[in-house]
Amino acid sequence: MSAITLANLSWSTPDGRPLLTNLNLSFGAERAGVVGRNGVGKTTLLKLIIGELAAASGTVSISGNLAILRQSVQVGPDETVADLFGVRQALAVLARAEAGEATANQLANADWMLEIRMGEALARAGLDADAETSLATLSGGQRTRAGLAALIFAEPDFLILDEPTNNLDRDGKQAVIDLLADWRGGAIIVSHDRELLETVDAIVEITSLGATRYGGNWSRYRERKSLELAATEHNLADAERRLTEAKQTAQVTAERKTRKDIDGKRKASRGDMPRIVAGGLKRRAENTSGANARLAERLRTQATDDVLAARERIEILQPLSVTLPSTGLPTTRVVLRIDGVTAGYHAEKPVLRDLSFEMTGPERIAVTGPNGSGKTTLLSLISGCLPPFSGTVRLPVKMAMLDQQVSMLNPALSIRDNFRLLGPEADENECRAALARFMFRADAVHQIVGTLSGGQMLRAGLACVLGCSQPPSLLVLDEPTNNLDMDSIGAVEAGLRAYDGALLVVSHDEEFLKAVGVTRRLVLDPPSA
Repeated sequence: MSAITLANLSWSTPDGRPLLTNLNLSFGAERAGVVGRNGVGKTTLLKLIIGELAAASGTVSISGNLAILRQSVQVGPDETVADLFGVRQALAVLARAEAGEATANQLANADWMLEIRMGEALARAGLDADAETSLATLSGGQRTRAGLAALIFAEPDFLILDEPTNNLDRDGKQAVIDLLADWRGGAIIVSHDRELLETVDAIVEITSLGATRYGGNWSRYRERKSLELAATEHNLADAERRLTEAKQTAQVTAERKTRKDIDGKRKASRGDMPRIVAGGLKRRAENTSGANARLAERLRTQATDDVLAARERIEILQPLSVTLPSTGLPTTRVVLRIDGVTAGYHAEKPVLRDLSFEMTGPERIAVTGPNGSGKTTLLSLISGCLPPFSGTVRLPVKMAMLDQQVSMLNPALSIRDNFRLLGPEADENECRAALARFMFRADAVHQIVGTLSGGQMLRAGLACVLGCSQPPSLLVLDEPTNNLDMDSIGAVEAGLRAYDGALLVVSHDEEFLKAVGVTRRLVLDPPSA
């Protein structure tokens, strides 16, 4: 049986910060999804498994052979699909055999089914290419498909997949899902793609506290997390009750001590009892009062710690909820009109041809289509960065666009300064309140944008655009969930659900499109040759 076993595995960053500590996990002939916030060590875990990183302590035991699909396939200018498959020399032998130039030894060891098996693997991955296709001519999504085909061809015991659906169009994502649905070996998949994670047999969640395994797919995992949230909310209520009782007990104890002290002093002043007896009673009372006070303080401290721990846990488990100012957009107002537009980057070879399209009121429209169909070109038209060859683009309302790099934000400024720059009419209190809605509280508002993770940056962009007193009537987003962890995706979805303006979003993430309430689709087709 093929298996991967991690025993007491630990790893620290070069500056000594512990990232993974004493992990104990095992993987068999199953499809296991690995999830967690960006930066917790998911990709590091994969590198430890395949031997690219050495553990600080602990062991990685592997029975069987591995094949890995990385987030991006880096290629040289002369590399071909054959190089990715590792069969360049084997194909050269077949070519020599066909030309009658192969040696007897080469003929005896030739893989006569090689080209057929390569073709089957490429077809299964949905890639129209052959062994001589240059990798440099393929798009990012096509390279991912080529990588998938190479995995199919290698027939490993374990697939190691790092964000395999990033940058893929709908058909490419389906190719990954179909591959895993039919896979009978082991697979470890780091992903934030909920549709893909619905196909797995187990979820492994990596946090700063370690790793936890949940049986079942993404839906089962969310059910378990909901139960954990309910239990934590119960624990918080119990801790808050105990804290209130501890405070009341401490108050009663203090008041009782004060009354006894006053009564003792009164009796001593009247001379009602011998001095030696009075002194003994005083010491006994002080000891008892001190013990009671210490007990009350311990109870109060424990209850306070429990409350803080429960609140921190709830903040981790509780989905973000956002309330935003209204755009006031009427349902009949035209927000975008594209009439007979032909556009692209070369007049003789347009990407979009004779496109007409209109948005009215707070519609939520998804722009979909395969890679190369013109989605990015359309956004460039709407933003005014690309003039059309013919036709018109009308944008009669205030619009904001968040691209994948959130380039509207100045990376050298803080989140707070970006908000004030984009919304100068807001005062400091309005700025702080708007940023707090997107979980930027207290000193977090002073973080420099250039230091933020992808999820934090998109959240900051949404806060700066949607948190002002008059949000834009139209919001345009370009692949907003690419490279985001699950918590960041949840925060973005919460912000967009609270937004009541028109939304135009380019995305292949079907779960995201459902979550934000898309009501219509604009499907673009690839330009004809």
